[in-house]
Amino acid sequence: MKALITGASSGIGLDIAKYLATKKYELILVARNKEKLEKIQESLPTKVTIIVADLANEQKTKELYALIKKENIDILVNNAGFGLYGDFTETDLNRELEMIDTNIKAVHMLTKFVLKDMEKKNSGYILNVASSAAFIPGPLMSTYYATKAYVLRLSQALYYEQKKKKTGVHISVLCPGPVDTNFNNVANCRFTVKALSSSYVAKYAIDQMFKGKMTIIPGKLMKIIKFLERFGSDKLILKFAYGAQKGKANK
Repeated sequence: MKALITGASSGIGLDIAKYLATKKYELILVARNKEKLEKIQESLPTKVTIIVADLANEQKTKELYALIKKENIDILVNNAGFGLYGDFTETDLNRELEMIDTNIKAVHMLTKFVLKDMEKKNSGYILNVASSAAFIPGPLMSTYYATKAYVLRLSQALYYEQKKKKTGVHISVLCPGPVDTNFNNVANCRFTVKALSSSYVAKYAIDQMFKGKMTIIPGKLMKIIKFLERFGSDKLILKFAYGAQKGKANK
């Protein structure tokens, strides 16, 4: 059994790799940081292949698939992604476009490529990592929230397509709230509520994926917020989201 994990050098991606290693999966780990990947390769008790790639580059994403298309992937985890905090008129356009390429285009491309292969053998799992940000608009992190909404809705639609075709392929989407990773440093913000541990989220996500869960929401708080969200108007939700985001600014 073999798993491909993007964004595997830290955070949720790394902890998913560690958890799948305990289940004897062979791993193909993808990230931009070669040194970190090499250290992970040496530390895990399973066969690990590392691929250094920047998935913000469309050509590199195509090259990644060319390298792994004959590997008979059983699990694809699209975890690579990042956020950016700030007013939309003030954030860096190039950085936002890089985010869209990583959070949306790379996820879309790898899902399409690998899903076709999984359909042919009538088995496999795809776990796309979105966020609780996918459920609502996010003033002050507008682009990030929008990219995760894309991942959520794409994954849910593909889940149902596979169900209607009665294939053996299952698609899940992970929507965690705050997780204790390097996300804040990259996004230039800070969490305003207690973050879940990355190892807990990784184990929960994989366990729920194997159970056939479509939308995976770790933690009671995020489940409650998701439930309450359906009762609020768009303007009320925007007011709540803006207030929550405003508190994330690095002082």
